[in-house]
Amino acid sequence: MSDKIDIKESDALLKTTRSVRLRLDFEKAVPDEVLKDCITVALQAPSQTNTQQWHFVVVTDRGLRERLGDIYRDTFDKYWAESAEKSDGSIENYSGGDQRMIDSALYLRDNFHKAPAHVLFCATGNLPEMPLFEQASAYGSIMPAAWSFMLAARSRGLGTCWTSVHLKESQKVADVLNLPDNLTQAVLMPVAYYSGSGFREASRLPLDDVLHWNGW
Repeated sequence: MSDKIDIKESDALLKTTRSVRLRLDFEKAVPDEVLKDCITVALQAPSQTNTQQWHFVVVTDRGLRERLGDIYRDTFDKYWAESAEKSDGSIENYSGGDQRMIDSALYLRDNFHKAPAHVLFCATGNLPEMPLFEQASAYGSIMPAAWSFMLAARSRGLGTCWTSVHLKESQKVADVLNLPDNLTQAVLMPVAYYSGSGFREASRLPLDDVLHWNGW
């Protein structure tokens, strides 16, 4: 294996991998082996002192996906109802963000269960009860793994969406999936083949607005 990496190709992958909501193909199945390949890539992510205390729960069963979809929709509505209090109390009319993003979020809310696969990323231990340092170390392990999964999925023509609103009802998710008590849920991703025509870079703040060198 060559150590030389095509910087242009790798930068393009990193810059164009993002959450996909509207352009998920709900009709095309995602083979188990493809999901396993993506998780195998995720296993190479860095972890706290190389402890690798992570678990990946793949859900392809239709009944389970529908139950997770119900939880996602309910928690989404509660979260957005709280946010919508800043306007007129309507999710659809909430003006706290970009309307296109809101429309896509509402679409995913209604169709989350249709994604042919869901992947739940978890860390061993009860993180909320740990000291801040240990929390940061644990989340600093599972989050890179989730991001590596997204990159691997993107390179295989799959779309994913980073979601965490289900954590408002994490116990319900644990009950549905029969998760052990000593596990902290992190990211829940719907996974499906990408039905769009291409990935593009997103609009971001200018570098000078966020870069601080040798201090603030």
